[in-house]
Amino acid sequence: MATKGVGMANKGPAYGMSRQVQDKIDSKYDPELELILVEWISRQCGSGVGKPEAGKMGFQSWLKDGCVLSELINSLYTGDKPVKKIQSSAMAFKQMEQISQFLNASEKYGVTKTDMFQTVDLWEGKDLAAVQRTLLALGSLAVTKDEGTYNGDPNWFFKKAQENKREFSDDQLKAGKNVIGLQMGTNRGASQEGMSYGRPRQIL
Repeated sequence: MATKGVGMANKGPAYGMSRQVQDKIDSKYDPELELILVEWISRQCGSGVGKPEAGKMGFQSWLKDGCVLSELINSLYTGDKPVKKIQSSAMAFKQMEQISQFLNASEKYGVTKTDMFQTVDLWEGKDLAAVQRTLLALGSLAVTKDEGTYNGDPNWFFKKAQENKREFSDDQLKAGKNVIGLQMGTNRGASQEGMSYGRPRQIL
């Protein structure tokens, strides 16, 4: 399995349309955001995770086996940790499995599907900007939740707008309907008397 994984990772250069598409995706990658994310993850997880070489390739190889990401999501949970086993492996399917565990735990934490990268985006380096988006969403959630688990500068991430749910009793809902009815007016006593609609049609 490991040999097969290496083959997947070392795909040759993309040509033609796929090369153009890849260039567009690459252009979305934010080197400044990379610095913030690396600093945050390092603080959040501790010195054990180290730091990557600067640049997109270094960022990918740092996160590729899923272990750093799993440490990150575990650090945001109080009590039971969502990723039970974090084990570095040279085998492709084990690395992808570890990434999947991070993605599942992130979704449970509150990251929306639209903000979630796909395993191949990271493992094969197909869309590292998507990886950044997921981590940005995760950081924003951690700051917004303010559960005491976030370790970093709160200004690194924007707070998400929290939903303000309001509970109404049946009586309040009924009262609301009555108000709406009065606002719309009433047609009691109304008639069409005195209203003109032009000349009546003559039937010959």
